[in-house]
Amino acid sequence: MQRRTLIILLVVGLAVLLLSARGIAHFVTDWYWFNALGYRTVFLTEVGTRVGLWIGGATVALVFLWLNLRVAQRGVAPHLVLRTSAGVTVALATLLRRMGWGVAAFLAAAMGTAASSAWLTLLKWRHAVPFGEADPVFGRDIGYYVFTLPAISAVLQFVVSLALLGLLVTLPVYILRRDIVGFRRRITIEPEAQMHLASLLALLLLAVAGTALFVSRPSLLFSTTGPLVGASYTDLVVRAPMFVVLAVVATVGAVVVIVGARSRQLVRNAAVAGGLYLGVFLLGTAAAAALQKFGVAPNELERERTQIARHIAATRRAWGLEAIQVRDLTGEATLTAADIAANQGTLRNVRLWDRAPLLQTFQQLQEIRTYYDFVSVDDDRYTVDGEYRQVLLSARELNPASLPTRNFINERLTYTHGMGLTLSPPNQVSPEGLPELLIKDLPPQSSVSLQVTQPRIYFGELAGGYVFVNTDQREFDYPMGDSTAFFVYDGAAGVRVGGLFRKLLFSLRFGSIDILLTDLIRPDSRVLFYRNIQERAARALPFLTWDADPYLVITDEGRLVWMLDGYTSSDRYPYAQPVGGGANYVRSSVKVVVDAYDGTVDAYLADPADPVVRTYGAIFEGIVHPMEDMPADIRRHVRWPSDLFRTQASLYTTYHMDDPNVFYAREDQWQIPASTTTGAGTDPFLRHIVMRLPGEPHEEYILMTPFTPRQKDNLAAWMVSRSDGEHYGELVVYRFPRQSLVFGPAQVSGRINQDTEISRQISLWDQRGSQVIRGNLLVIPIAEALLFVQALYLRAEGGQIPELRRVIVAYQNQVVMEETLEAAMARLFGGASAASAPRVLQAAVAAPGAATSPEVARAIREATAAWEAALTAQRAGDWGRYGDQMRIVGERLARLRDLVGGN
Repeated sequence: MQRRTLIILLVVGLAVLLLSARGIAHFVTDWYWFNALGYRTVFLTEVGTRVGLWIGGATVALVFLWLNLRVAQRGVAPHLVLRTSAGVTVALATLLRRMGWGVAAFLAAAMGTAASSAWLTLLKWRHAVPFGEADPVFGRDIGYYVFTLPAISAVLQFVVSLALLGLLVTLPVYILRRDIVGFRRRITIEPEAQMHLASLLALLLLAVAGTALFVSRPSLLFSTTGPLVGASYTDLVVRAPMFVVLAVVATVGAVVVIVGARSRQLVRNAAVAGGLYLGVFLLGTAAAAALQKFGVAPNELERERTQIARHIAATRRAWGLEAIQVRDLTGEATLTAADIAANQGTLRNVRLWDRAPLLQTFQQLQEIRTYYDFVSVDDDRYTVDGEYRQVLLSARELNPASLPTRNFINERLTYTHGMGLTLSPPNQVSPEGLPELLIKDLPPQSSVSLQVTQPRIYFGELAGGYVFVNTDQREFDYPMGDSTAFFVYDGAAGVRVGGLFRKLLFSLRFGSIDILLTDLIRPDSRVLFYRNIQERAARALPFLTWDADPYLVITDEGRLVWMLDGYTSSDRYPYAQPVGGGANYVRSSVKVVVDAYDGTVDAYLADPADPVVRTYGAIFEGIVHPMEDMPADIRRHVRWPSDLFRTQASLYTTYHMDDPNVFYAREDQWQIPASTTTGAGTDPFLRHIVMRLPGEPHEEYILMTPFTPRQKDNLAAWMVSRSDGEHYGELVVYRFPRQSLVFGPAQVSGRINQDTEISRQISLWDQRGSQVIRGNLLVIPIAEALLFVQALYLRAEGGQIPELRRVIVAYQNQVVMEETLEAAMARLFGGASAASAPRVLQAAVAAPGAATSPEVARAIREATAAWEAALTAQRAGDWGRYGDQMRIVGERLARLRDLVGGN
């Protein structure tokens, strides 16, 4: 019998080992990966905490359930037997003992798994950093709700589950023993069973009492029962006291149950305790509903004014809206030639190429081979040939799914990496209507000061599968006419393959027998996996959430790196408004740089004031570096993340109203205007722009969106996030006066559609076998005025390459369409500009003492000469020279004003 049992156990063990072999291989190779990447502390902290919690939770549950089963089995007579349907008799004591261990072990394993899933919750509680802010109701630090409350809730849930499982496993035992007998609607329970069951019920009631007092009551600060998120008037007046009463009732109920067991009245007393708890809960719920309907709803603003103020303040703090700077514009600004000249940096960076048509153009012109893909177009800024410029760039990544022959050698050993990128300015157009490419071809060739010296992309947005490098199979690098260039990887990325054991592990992990059988993979070969940059960063930093728009950066050394924005978040900020997946507190706390060649993951602390990231820093020591350690050439490309700005802008449409009365009435609510262009996608007015902000000395890289009043089309304000230098992270809102009319995008779009010349031209193109694609309408602030710019693309019928053929510019009541932005600007401002400077010069000449002043005469001559040169450049479309000459005009006019006393 023992030999047979041993054989069965051996077979079962082997089966379990085979079934779990792939999981074991995955676990071990993950350890290799974390160790090679330098993030072993993340792996060890997570695994160690999970294992510790599993062991602790399972041990507590096993001991608890085993003791309860032992108590329930006491006194079972050995001679009591059960007869099965097959006629076999089994001793009850033996049956209960065998089943008890199995049931207890299974349930304990499940409880251990549940406990291990709370590993990060408990670590955050243990290493919690206070916020330094108190909630307005209970006066606790916000960190209590973010870190401590979830841990308390997890522990109490564990206790509740234990008590319920204890009842679940002991009740059948007592029923089998016939210690619990039901007869004619009456339940009889033996005294010892009563005391045991009463203890479990008392434990359950005490856990329920703790949940009501320590979890449910403080969780009212996240309530949605009122008009807004947060504890409402009814919550504070009725529900908060109700949870205290429920805690007291549950505690008293625990005592009542124990007393009932001693007096052999367990069923009655348990029913009384449960009925009393349920009665208080129903009574409190009914009272809350009645107060809300008859006491609060008719006077909601008066009753909820304090709570509304708390909600506004908490939401503004949690989402960083309180730091937004507000600047008022006059709304009456008129652009002059001097304004145009002073903002040439803005005009030279107007983004005429939208991402969608530019991506299509890149794909048609620069993919070169079918197995290369451009996934997305990124915005960034560089100093190009000494000039601060916005650029649009896209990485040329390898897509294994498009290989002409797909097999193990091609997909895993030969075609291992992408090659280079394509880069163009946002508004330069060739005579054919195509973008001017500053970096292009294979290998990438640059016509400007930006150079790419290491163009190979082993890690990117598209790279997802595993590859082997340093093998006996040559790696494809790029096509060279009729031949092929090959490459030998010399980077440090990946995990060393090693001997047979490791090859077996990788074969199991990736489900490929070829890894084990091929002779091409050497012991010093390396396997690269987790090559998708977002997956790679998420594995290395599992406590962060990620912006959806990573972008490629060219370093000063010519290497390619990816920049990712990592968020810390919580759904436990009292009174704050949640967004999307439920988070109501988000900070852009970590910038992550992933090398496209080496795969290194470097994390930098972007917001050291964030208590959440400081807590994670205490948990995972040493993996997030100070921002000062980021290389300067990469730091110049840090930007405020798009997803967070989008959410902040959306919230600010409502939460710029900080007066409870105005907020409640939504008197001044804004909205982000909807697109008037078919197929424009989400947030068509959210744009990165290099521009000079009003009152600022030079151009900078910003992210911008306009606002219109709710259900209106005129412009109310526009919001920017600044990203350059010391201004990184600053949010600014520029407001127009409420009493003045400033045209919004929908109104300008309507005026464009009503322009007979533009409508006629578009209709003509559409009838000649071409498709007209209207670009997004751009809102371009110049000084305190606004320009609206829209590009028109033509795509031949059946063609795939959009060509930029016209540019529409709208300003105040004027709309013009020309082949280039420069020509459109010349039409709009040429006449007005030509007359403005002579008037100023004439006033200077007519000023007292001007004729006798050599300095005045010289300034007039220089200003006049510069003005004539500017007009010549304007007529020629040379806006760079135009801007230079206009700057001279401005300097000479300022000098003249000083000389003639401010006239």
